Amino acid sequence: MFAFGVGLGLLLLIIGVPVFVAFALGAGTICYYHLNVSWFALSQLMLESTTKYILLAIPLYILAANLMVQGGLAQRMADVFVGFVGHWRGGLAIALILTEGFFSAISGSILASIVTIGGIFIPLMVARGYNRAFVAALVASVAGIDALIPPSNAAIIYCAITGASVSKAFAAGIVPGIFQMVVLMVVSRVLCRDMTPEPKNTWREKWRTIYRGGTALFMPVVILGGIYGGIFTPTEAAAVACIYAIVVSGFIHRELNWSKIWKALESTALTTAVIFAIIAASSFLSVILAYTRIPQQITQWCLSIGVNPITLLLMVAVATLILGTFLEAVPNMYITIPLILPVALAFKLDLMQLYVVAGVFIGIGLLTPPVCVGAYTAAAVAQESPQKVLRELYPTFILVLVGCGLLYIFIPGFSTWLPDLISR
Repeated sequence: MFAFGVGLGLLLLIIGVPVFVAFALGAGTICYYHLNVSWFALSQLMLESTTKYILLAIPLYILAANLMVQGGLAQRMADVFVGFVGHWRGGLAIALILTEGFFSAISGSILASIVTIGGIFIPLMVARGYNRAFVAALVASVAGIDALIPPSNAAIIYCAITGASVSKAFAAGIVPGIFQMVVLMVVSRVLCRDMTPEPKNTWREKWRTIYRGGTALFMPVVILGGIYGGIFTPTEAAAVACIYAIVVSGFIHRELNWSKIWKALESTALTTAVIFAIIAASSFLSVILAYTRIPQQITQWCLSIGVNPITLLLMVAVATLILGTFLEAVPNMYITIPLILPVALAFKLDLMQLYVVAGVFIGIGLLTPPVCVGAYTAAAVAQESPQKVLRELYPTFILVLVGCGLLYIFIPGFSTWLPDLISR
């Protein structure tokens, strides 16, 4: 029955059944028929897994991002960066990266950033002569930063699994996220050096864009400043972000009305339902791991063959990358982290470095065939052939992202310096 359950889950994933259904049926079969766990106990476990206080932040951050989109704040943010760097060589590509990075500080969702920021920049850049497939590839490449730049849904889920501090996980992603943005900006400037830049704005025009979009840029300051200033917790910060978006969009800019709020709530409900269904179904995996003691067996195996922390992180990178080729960030993390956590603790590996490495390679996995959901989403937004987008992604952007991930493995300070500084 164990083999049947594993085979059933894999078969359902291969034929395209929703991930939470594959998890529930495959792992549920193992739990009930092989481990003799009652359906009542499994249902209780599902309820407990989705009612953790820490997870309340996920729908709130998603709602804040949707309110930004509906209230026009995402467009205003894009206008600010285009106004300031659009006149550089490759300026629109740099503006796209900056906008997507800042939007990541509110949304925390890789696919949401691709759809939102891609929807703004792809038509603009194509109209200015940029290759459509290249722009889609750039949008998809930058979107992986969402797993790092706080507040990140990946960080919240990672902390729900490991028990690590959310505020420390948020801090751990800041330096790698900014570094990755800078590297992508340098690469984009080189690749787009022959593109005609935008006309240079006067300082009067620049101040006008700041006046129009400064409220959007201030939102991450409110969220992160409140968390690290000790004013509110990460979950409370998510609620503050929603209130901020409503007040700014509805009362200051007057672009948010009741119908748009309803659209934001509707979109949030749909996204949240998918995420929490995966979390609930993934709880069956925790039962299997507890009963079979697979994580402990992996730990003993790693100790017996003399694995060191660097090798362990490389193994995590490969595992998350492979799983990321056909799974999104949430199920990927629920499969890999519970397996590797006991090993990491045995090796006294810093959990913040483990989070950053896993987050980076999960993001790369979303760009890797055969499923490559990130690349396909960007291609759909750009209305371009996925094959053309993949040709633009490989080898340059993928090599750049993999290179960044390897730096985070071999130089722990990228992930640990800021959390350690804050905790002093």
